[in-house]
Amino acid sequence: MKNYAVQVADLAFPMRQGGYAKGNETREAILRCALGILVEEGYRAMSMRRVATASGMKFGNLTYYFPTREDLVRELLEAVITAYERVFDELSERVEPDPRRRLAAYCSLILQDIRTKKTTRVFPELWALSSHDPFVLSRVQDLYRRAQVPLVGIVAEMRPDLSEPQREALVLFISFSMEGTTPFAGFGKPYEPRMPELEKVAVHAFLTLVETYRP
Repeated sequence: MKNYAVQVADLAFPMRQGGYAKGNETREAILRCALGILVEEGYRAMSMRRVATASGMKFGNLTYYFPTREDLVRELLEAVITAYERVFDELSERVEPDPRRRLAAYCSLILQDIRTKKTTRVFPELWALSSHDPFVLSRVQDLYRRAQVPLVGIVAEMRPDLSEPQREALVLFISFSMEGTTPFAGFGKPYEPRMPELEKVAVHAFLTLVETYRP
């Protein structure tokens, strides 16, 4: 199998047109500090004053870049999600004629990323926030929709006999199954040491499911 090793960056930032490079660097440094607090201490600890202290700046200087906590959270979320979207784009652009290998590589990427501290701790926070923040809900839904597009294409290659809704149902099941391992086998969780073995089981199960599923 070809090497599909891809690592999701902690954050990804858009290419900015114009503006001061130093200002952009400061904004990115602030967001990295905010992410560190979110990962290590949780969303409640990520106050504006806490972020200012971690960034080594005065509170007033922080509000110059992010007037409110909501502004900070939204740009942080955008940077986290953009990092995943770029990886999905990279995987979709790679040339591998065997859809089974592409499916295996894609699932392995997600399952391995679940073991990182950032993913294990940040995504449950996002799921909780999405319950009462329409913006967070919208962006999280966008991320999952974007993540599922390549999978739908792969399943279509493997099972051209299935209808589009049937393929989407398989992809949703695979996606939900992988995400569901986070509280059990994510970073620091009880079954995290067994995740390499569970990954092999999961990939085999998903391949078998797609190949043998009968509506």
